[in-house]
Amino acid sequence: MDRRAFLRAGAGVGAVAAATAGLAAPALAQGRRTLTMVTSWGRGLAGVHDAAERTARLITDMTDGALTIDLKPAGELVGAFEVFDAVTAGQADIYHSADYYFLGQHPAFGFFATVPFGMTAQEMANWYYHGEGHALHNELSGQFGLKSFMAGNTGAQAGGWFNREINSAADLQGLKFRMPGLGGQALGKLGVSVQNVPGSEAYQALASGTIEATELIGPWPDEKAGFQEVAKFYYAAGFHEPAAALTLAFNGVLWQELPQAQQRLIEMIAAETNQWTLALFSSSHGPALQRLLAAGVQVRQFPDDVWDAFGRASAEVHAGNMGDALYAKVHDNYMASLRASSAWIRRSDGFYVGQRDRVLG
Repeated sequence: MDRRAFLRAGAGVGAVAAATAGLAAPALAQGRRTLTMVTSWGRGLAGVHDAAERTARLITDMTDGALTIDLKPAGELVGAFEVFDAVTAGQADIYHSADYYFLGQHPAFGFFATVPFGMTAQEMANWYYHGEGHALHNELSGQFGLKSFMAGNTGAQAGGWFNREINSAADLQGLKFRMPGLGGQALGKLGVSVQNVPGSEAYQALASGTIEATELIGPWPDEKAGFQEVAKFYYAAGFHEPAAALTLAFNGVLWQELPQAQQRLIEMIAAETNQWTLALFSSSHGPALQRLLAAGVQVRQFPDDVWDAFGRASAEVHAGNMGDALYAKVHDNYMASLRASSAWIRRSDGFYVGQRDRVLG
């Protein structure tokens, strides 16, 4: 309708409002979408499910419902290890997971979660946000039709729960040990029987004897999972996950359909969730460790010869993948950033913490 003719016809304010509402309402409805997010975490799995839940809530709230995220924890739509395929196939819109679960798709995915003897959480952030980490993540995930963001970090993970002490590398032979990622592949080279059990099923597997040892995350989630009820020895420092990043990945076709403002908002939410999750783990581990000690858990560290064996096996795993051009590209870039960050951290934060603990007692 011609606007001037409409006004000349004597339409009142009420008529104009009614006409405007009739046009605007369908547009608003068409602009709202419900997106399905699948995760690799059981509902309530400490820290990691919190990260997925926070990401989903922030996207819903900060888009004022224009994007509503329907969160489906592991097993409610697809299994923990099936989220990658669900999103690439369009069965779901988004996944929240740890990309080392998808080494079968490409071994370089390990670098965007964690690799043995790899980066700390701060070093990972340096590489991802101020180096080439995020660009390389999208170069890799883009080959599978995904758009990916780091959206959580557990910080350094524990070495694991055992029913017997590990006094030498020989004690690892034949051990049925739950460990995902490239760390698990390194253990396999040491004669370990590696079991890739979802984190939410690790307690039952250990309690039933399906596995004989397991790592999960650290004192807080491990205590909540109840491992102290079924294992006696807790090895505090692990070689396999010096910091485990979590990934928020969108179906690439869907991502391209989103307005730029929503894309930028999601990018910021992922970064905020990354820092929030790291702080959640870091602030919760200390009190949980004290409770575990009070409950009689015996906290240990692996001896040096075991660390040396871990190092040799980890180097073999990397060497075995270097024939893949993209793996080699990501590996070399990652290691260059690690060495650059470590050169200062080792002389500053690392030295300071040791001196602080010595002085304060």
